[in-house]
Amino acid sequence: PDAARTSRTHWNIGTNSLIEALKQSSATMKIGAALLPLAAGLSHAFVPSSVAPTTRFSQLSVSSPAAAETDDDALINTTPPPTRPLSPLTFAGQVEAALIDRFGGAEPIQRVLDSWRWADGDYTHKEFMGPRQDPPATDPKSSNCHQLAPSYVADLTCRQFWDASQFEWAKTLENSYGEIRKEFLSVTADVDALSKKGNNIWSGALSDDATGYGEGWKTLVLVNRGMWDPVNAKLFPKTARAVHESGIPATECFFASMQPGSDIKLHTDFTNFVLTSHLALVIPENGNNKCRLTIGDEERQWMEGEVMAFDTSIMHSAVNESDEVRFILMFRIWHPDLSAKERDAIQFVYDCLEMPELLSEDAGTRWMAEERVKMARSFPDVGEGLSSSMSSNEKKRGRKGKKGKKNKKKGGGGGGGGFA
Repeated sequence: PDAARTSRTHWNIGTNSLIEALKQSSATMKIGAALLPLAAGLSHAFVPSSVAPTTRFSQLSVSSPAAAETDDDALINTTPPPTRPLSPLTFAGQVEAALIDRFGGAEPIQRVLDSWRWADGDYTHKEFMGPRQDPPATDPKSSNCHQLAPSYVADLTCRQFWDASQFEWAKTLENSYGEIRKEFLSVTADVDALSKKGNNIWSGALSDDATGYGEGWKTLVLVNRGMWDPVNAKLFPKTARAVHESGIPATECFFASMQPGSDIKLHTDFTNFVLTSHLALVIPENGNNKCRLTIGDEERQWMEGEVMAFDTSIMHSAVNESDEVRFILMFRIWHPDLSAKERDAIQFVYDCLEMPELLSEDAGTRWMAEERVKMARSFPDVGEGLSSSMSSNEKKRGRKGKKGKKNKKKGGGGGGGGFA
């Protein structure tokens, strides 16, 4: 079982994608279905590292962007090949069979099945999206409006920026901006306390593949693959509740920082069935165009309290030209063109990658895995959080003097009941 464990760093900080499925299925083809890590307790197992494929997809990290291609190959429009059912002797084939059974046949989720098969077959979708934009771009050599998506669902609308005002959840989050920002600044003011109590606080690029983001980009995760991080959510209870109650169709949610004088090079996030959204929290020199995001050929500046939505399967970049750190609350959201069943189907793939026991032939093992998935995806009990607990302890210290100070130290620096 220990040999089946591999690094999950690619899934900790960025875009959810089906590329990891390629790693799963191609490796499993080599070792046979008997070695699938379906034993209880291996909920985070992928494939044995000793047989992980060494194709170029190992450089196309799920969560980390690659540098933009500059040769003519980047300008070629590819055509998705025909697909056919996968072998039931592979992990990918077992996932496919479970999908078809779970959703009442192939027809309602055919686009997801095709996407899964393309990922297994090493297909990368490339398309010049300039003509689809407003205004259109016609020269693929002078435009950056290129889509690069190894994780690709066909026939989804592709535009650089979406009108966030059309989403009710965006309006709700903007209304919660003041509360979210206040809590964020309060909790992150004590980095040492935060680091001791949270998970992967302000993590940077966790692999060589993530260098496209640059050293100035750090994250603090609240939701990953549709599953809440209960520890970090308790650190930011007001933010977690605001996100949950907004109804945003998010597969990921995390705070992201960008250091002064840093940039994120031109890259793609490799996945077209999720969009990216930002709620701008702290923007240095707000309104002075110092902190900017460019999607394809369109550039916009972050504005505090405003939500942006855009397609990061298109080549994009960012810059912070100010002298201070920029902070945003970032989301990966389901593409609006996906049906409810298609969203659920992709989520089921994510769940299988997290908990392969969902594919077990044993009904009891499957039931236990399903219950664990339900728990992981349910909204956690966030309590009062770090800032509320600190305020409570400060009041006690004011009333009890030295005794209160002693109790505060014993309680772990004011963590109180807001931490697991």
